[in-house]
Amino acid sequence: MTQTALSNAKRGDSCVVLEIAPQPAELRSRLYSLGIVPGCALQILHFAPLGDPMQVKVGGSFISIRRSEADAITVELQ
Repeated sequence: MTQTALSNAKRGDSCVVLEIAPQPAELRSRLYSLGIVPGCALQILHFAPLGDPMQVKVGGSFISIRRSEADAITVELQ
């Protein structure tokens, strides 16, 4: 299994969140409130035409995340 930043994942990848950077605290809090927490499974669905933002599926929710935000999320590709 490969560890990488979520921003490096490709369309169709499935991954598990390993950690979220502690700073900035506002971003970490926002991601937690969206259900993106360590141990949760993500699936990369789409990228906008210019590659930013990306759409991910978390549980039954579809969430758009900027690449700069995805840089703060460490995942393990499945």
